[in-house]
Parts: sequence; C-alpha cells; structure tokens
Amino acid sequence: MTVTKEQVLEALKQVKFPDGGDPVSRDFVRALAVEAGVVRFVLEGAGPEALAAIKPTLEAAVRAVPGVGSVTIVVPSGPPQGMGGPKIGGHPTPQAGPLPVAGVKTIIAVGSGKGGVGKSTVSSNLAVALARAGKKVGLLDADIYGPSQPRMMGVNKRPASPDGKTIIPLQAHGVTLMSIGLMLKEDEAVIWRGPMLMGALQQMLGQVAWDHYGPLDVLVIDLPPGTGDIQLSLCQKTKLDGAIIVSTPQDVALLDAKKALDMFRRLGTPVMGLIENMSTYTCPNCGHEAHLFGHGGVGAEAERLNLPYLGELPLDLDVRLAGDAGTPAAAQGGAAAEAYAAIAAKLIGAGVV
Repeated sequence: MTVTKEQVLEALKQVKFPDGGDPVSRDFVRALAVEAGVVRFVLEGAGPEALAAIKPTLEAAVRAVPGVGSVTIVVPSGPPQGMGGPKIGGHPTPQAGPLPVAGVKTIIAVGSGKGGVGKSTVSSNLAVALARAGKKVGLLDADIYGPSQPRMMGVNKRPASPDGKTIIPLQAHGVTLMSIGLMLKEDEAVIWRGPMLMGALQQMLGQVAWDHYGPLDVLVIDLPPGTGDIQLSLCQKTKLDGAIIVSTPQDVALLDAKKALDMFRRLGTPVMGLIENMSTYTCPNCGHEAHLFGHGGVGAEAERLNLPYLGELPLDLDVRLAGDAGTPAAAQGGAAAEAYAAIAAKLIGAGVV
C-alpha cells in the first residue's frame, strides 16, 4: 500500500499539544519526504529537549499509518524555544498590500545608508525620549543580523507566547520592546537568506501584541544599515508613516545617507527628518569642542533637499557607556538626554507623533 504525505500529515495532526495546536498547525514539521514507505522529516520550532520528549509520540503516530515501513525524525540543535514559546523565522505569508500594525497609531523607521553611524543608539534613545515626553512608545529591533537593542535597553528575558503564535513583548524604560535578539543566545549568529528575514519581520510586526500594555502612539523601527531586503519588505508590506535618516557629518557617510533617502523616496515613504549624530565632541577635561567627523553636513543636506532637520547629537562617551550598561542616556539626564529630548519635542510639535 502506498503512503502519501497527506496521510502522514493527517496522522501528525492527531497529536495535540497541552498548550494548544498540533505539530502541523504549529509548523513544527519541516522537509517532509515520503518514498516507498520511508518517512523522513525535520522537527523544529521548540527547544531540543521539548522536541525530544514528543518525538516518540510522533514516531508512533506515523508508524500507525498503513504502508509506513520506517520513520526518521531529525531534531536539530538550536536556540531554546520552549513548547509554549514563539518561533521566529520562516518564509513570509502572502498579504495584500501594505497593512497597519494592530494597536499602533504611527510607525516611524529609523534608517541609515551605512553602518557605524549610531542608528541603533539613536533609535533606543529617541524611543526613551518620546516615552519620557508622555507618549506610549514601542521599539522594534529590525536589524535581524545584528540585533543590539536587548543590550542597549537592558533586557534579556525571553518573550512569552500564551498560544505559540501571539508574542508578548517586553518593557524597559517605559518602552515596549521586541527584538530577535531576545530569542537567541547573545553570541549566536542568524544565518538566513532573504525570505527568512522577511518572514521574521512579518512575524515581529503581525504576531507581536504591541498593544499588550495599551495602544501605542508610535512604534520606532530600528532598521539594519543599507537598502536591502528588510527595508524593501517594510516599505512594501507595512503602512509606514515616515522615516528618519541618521548620518554622521562626513562626506562618506552622507553619500550613503543619500542612497537611503533615494530608497525611501522611490518606495513612497516620506522622510520626516534628518539627524546629525556624532556632531560635536566636548573634552571632559578642558571643555574644548572638536568636530572629529566634520560638522553641519547633515543640516546642509536637509536644507538642500527641503527636508526637516531634527538636530544634532554629540559624540559622548557617556552615551556609549549607557548603551553598554542597558540604560540609555536619554533616561539619565545630562547634555545627551537634553539633545534627544529636543528631537522628541520637535517630532511631537510637528504633529508627527
């Protein structure tokens, strides 16, 4: 008797999990192959220990299918994702056009044309500054290859998932936070092709309960550097209200920032303003101001393009130390906090947030 994939999947659907669903509906069964009575598939989507515990039950269910001669179930090693925990990654599901994010009023992407200009630092501190100004703020770390927001925001707890699908975000410094870095070990690399990245972004926008702690006034999205898959997917699949471009003043950084501006223009996403980061360094010993990367280049570019110039941010050792310690400078007071508060006030005053 010839056994089919459909028969195997139907048998697996009969195995119910205590917290709801089955291995097929929860998308735990991957790379299923059925040939001449031999069944093979990969079981992933939860921690290795949890998968090993249910493996015998699944083997028995498949062996009971008429025509099955042998069953091989592979459980790969990987980051711990408990039976009730969310699983991030996979190909995106089809959707019709740009969609809003439930429970979020305004979505702002923070981008840059290149890495190393402090975009993630600006994202976290701007989110905190907006929260301190009285807004309900969310922060999505969309830099999937290099997630840094868990460290900068001082959180390392794994998000909960009551049904294996909905993800409950965390909170830190008055900001609702989600990052793929919360799902991985700190030194573990994400080695995915473009479709997996787009699927992960879709999940973090659509499956995260962003309004779990109340509706958000604004969701700040920390984009990866460049103009690649994540930026394209976000602009095409999500109703973005606008983008903020971060650059340092020197010509090389501005060249790449212009590429980011062109990308958002071509994708129909309005640019809400430009920020000059690492603009001025003040010597802590003598008070002398130096412009290590130049000064004013971003403001001049904003004027040339007739775009809002949101302000300049200092090159400050305390900002770096605060980010490494998990308490953003915007939450601590001082010159850097005042600079971020001024940018937040501009966005609020302009009615952006």
